[in-house]
Amino acid sequence: MKLLKFAAIDIGSNAVRLLFTNVIEDEKKTSFRKSSLIRIPLRLGEDSFNTGVISEKKIKKLSQTMMAFKYLMEVQEVVAFRACATSAMREAENGKDVVTRVKNETGIEIEIIEGKEEAEIIYSNQIVEMIDDLNPYLYVDVGGGSTEISLFADKKRVATQSFDVGTIRILSNKIGKKDFQVMKKWVKDLDFKGKEVKLIGSGGNINKIFKISGIKDNQPLLYSNLADIHKFISFYSIEERIKILGMNPDRADVIIPASEIFLKIMKWSDANQVIVPTIGVSDGIVHQLYKEYSRQKKEL
Repeated sequence: MKLLKFAAIDIGSNAVRLLFTNVIEDEKKTSFRKSSLIRIPLRLGEDSFNTGVISEKKIKKLSQTMMAFKYLMEVQEVVAFRACATSAMREAENGKDVVTRVKNETGIEIEIIEGKEEAEIIYSNQIVEMIDDLNPYLYVDVGGGSTEISLFADKKRVATQSFDVGTIRILSNKIGKKDFQVMKKWVKDLDFKGKEVKLIGSGGNINKIFKISGIKDNQPLLYSNLADIHKFISFYSIEERIKILGMNPDRADVIIPASEIFLKIMKWSDANQVIVPTIGVSDGIVHQLYKEYSRQKKEL
């Protein structure tokens, strides 16, 4: 048996995450086990979506965060890591300047990825192993700045699209009816071959909703469950969600728009259930890193 440790840095619109994953190789199979996750609520999207630039204050915090992550990765002795930034950095006018500055100050190189590549990374999560060939599946990842949707049929990905519809954008009043109409049309135009479609949901908000539901792992969250939880959380103010429901401040406000996005997509697709495997961009990065590591090892 051989144990390898990889790290993934996901610089999102709401938070910055560092995921450590142990990859265990043995003669029969290779397994991935999450070791630890560090999450820093920087909310770069608040700057990017409102002013078009990342502020000096948040650039400093991002650089400090990357330096802290660098030391943690050195202590953990990771085989490899990758740092990816999504929509907030992608849309910021000074995004490339921020990347250069962080590289100069910390040595960590951040890659600003497009929506399609973000979907590719998510796809790397071995999604096909979670589904059957009897039903079509919609994989939906809801983030602070964007929502990625992929259709799987016969255990193959047949369509994928990234939409600039995210929780931070909604809270910043940067999303209008037209944005939802574009996403609705895309979902409605999908061909499910007359079969019942199921959702696979990812992102911190759907993970939190699933935890609140009390449903056991490997069991789906029904549309009615999600609607009830949305109604339950909406009853409380943001302050009460923090004090009474025990939510983190940066989760208490975004969880409502996130649940509304999921409810809309389920309604448009006539899906009655969503599977929540607690995976996301960070997990996909790790799978890609291991794949590249294996490829290089074979070439030696």
